[in-house]
Amino acid sequence: MASSSIRSLTAGSLAVLLLGLAQPVLGGDPKTCASTTELSCHNTTAVADLCCFNYPGGSLLQTQFWDTDPAVGPDDSWTIHGLWPDHCDGTYDATCDSKRAYTNITDILKAFGDDDLLTYMETYWLPNDGTGETFWEHEWGKHGTCISTLEPSCFASYQPTEEVHYFFNTTVSLFKTLPTYKFLSDAGITPSSSKTYALSDIQAALSKNHGGEKVYVGCTDDAIEQVYYYYNTYGSVATGQFVPASPDNSDDGGCPSTGVKYLPKSGGGGSSPTSTTTTTSSPTSTTSGGSSPTATGTFSGKGTLNVATGGSTKGCLISSGKWYTTGTCATFTAASSGSGFTLQSSKGYCTVSGGSLTCAADTSSSDANVFAADGANLANADGNDWYADSVPSGSTQGTVYSEQGSHGTTLQIQWASA
Repeated sequence: MASSSIRSLTAGSLAVLLLGLAQPVLGGDPKTCASTTELSCHNTTAVADLCCFNYPGGSLLQTQFWDTDPAVGPDDSWTIHGLWPDHCDGTYDATCDSKRAYTNITDILKAFGDDDLLTYMETYWLPNDGTGETFWEHEWGKHGTCISTLEPSCFASYQPTEEVHYFFNTTVSLFKTLPTYKFLSDAGITPSSSKTYALSDIQAALSKNHGGEKVYVGCTDDAIEQVYYYYNTYGSVATGQFVPASPDNSDDGGCPSTGVKYLPKSGGGGSSPTSTTTTTSSPTSTTSGGSSPTATGTFSGKGTLNVATGGSTKGCLISSGKWYTTGTCATFTAASSGSGFTLQSSKGYCTVSGGSLTCAADTSSSDANVFAADGANLANADGNDWYADSVPSGSTQGTVYSEQGSHGTTLQIQWASA
């Protein structure tokens, strides 16, 4: 179980963050880990005790949003995206334990006396579409269930769901040590509708407050919208120590070297590309007599899913959930479920598995994603943006991803009622 990447410790990364969480007495405390436990992503041999060593997700990313349109959170603060474990090389697991993909995060936290935590989350941990509850469910189910040190077996006298308490407390506690807005404003980098900045200055302001380690900065349309702070850990995510680290993948974040926009939340106009009815060589729909479907209507009944990128419709989804630019669009059925809806094609129910959109026969209705809509756009936790490696040519099928990562093409998925 050795890590896939071994990096030497720099002087900056020796600055260890002790979270020191104030927590109520639970059914079973996390396992006590010796102070000499190894640092994740730096082991040269297998580590047997994965309750005291995060593996394979040894790199922990505290990720933050800057949402301007719609504005989310206070004007003078970034907001929480999540806490993500990856494999020390940019790859990651997702939705690792469907049995623990809880759908009542608010109730769980209240049961553990986390009312103050919830109040904080209702201000600083919200999506730009949908509810806080569905966003928290997504973050826990996709990322929290993949943290080895939060497995139920890592707790003495385990009380069901108590690992959820530790995941959200740790994420919020870490976020409170990372006031990105202040880090930038202290360097003279403040939101503006007209001023732009050099990416190197933004990264320097953040790195200065992250043990000298580089911080990932993500942009859309040349405007900063996300930052990822990387850490390695000693011991458990619940009670351990976080050591600043640099990004472990080659993704450049899509920001230009100069002319980076940092838009204000109040009327900043930092919207993602919106849906359009402009079409260029759009595939035909079998449900509309061969005419090009338009992105109208709500996600209900039968319809097709067009793909738009760069302001133009370029193809559609096929029944497996993949995307192509030439061919017949698949028909999907959207059915109301909870606070959103499920999608089903002839292949089966659709879900986001391993970071990619997939529709398959072995996905049961209970395992299907409950999606949300942003107007005529299919939304996910990042808003209405989805991603691909490139625009596929002809009948070549491209994978659609839910997170940007190293995928260079941003797209929207638009519903067209049949």
